[in-house]
Amino acid sequence: MSRIPIPSTIESAPAASQPVLAAVKQQLGVAPNLFRLIANSPAALEGYVGLSAALNKGALPAPTRERIALAVAEINGCDYCLSAHTYLGKNIAKLDDAEIAANRAGSSTDPRADAAVRFADKVVRQRGHVSEDDVGAVKAAGYDDAQVIEIVLHVALNTLTNYVNEVAKTDIDFPVVTARKAA
Repeated sequence: MSRIPIPSTIESAPAASQPVLAAVKQQLGVAPNLFRLIANSPAALEGYVGLSAALNKGALPAPTRERIALAVAEINGCDYCLSAHTYLGKNIAKLDDAEIAANRAGSSTDPRADAAVRFADKVVRQRGHVSEDDVGAVKAAGYDDAQVIEIVLHVALNTLTNYVNEVAKTDIDFPVVTARKAA
């Protein structure tokens, strides 16, 4: 059970959050628990949805964004996000099981995407303190400055949702996938 109450319906969320949740439901077909949880703060919901929407218009393709989300969720041990992005990775981004397993391990079976996922993994693990060589490696794989910034912002966005879900212990409303816990 979630530590922070999740509005059970769009109508039970704060009034200022309702139009944003309705737009999410129109786009996704449902308003997932994460969105309804964040809706407790209309400002937080607006910020999260706004950044997510802006990044979706960026240069990184949807499959790469899902790969990064999977890597970040695994590192941060967020079962909610790992469950959500496994579902989205399979059903929207069309990632296969081998790719999802590679992403969860901080890599990719696609050579170009591998550089992005490895870089994202380093950004998370080193809390942004990556080396010149780390930046050089992702750029050598064909990512330009804008895409490097987008990778960092996808790490930040996914870390944000990982932390919200772990603090709240958000009820998982996707097929459950469990992160491998560090020993």
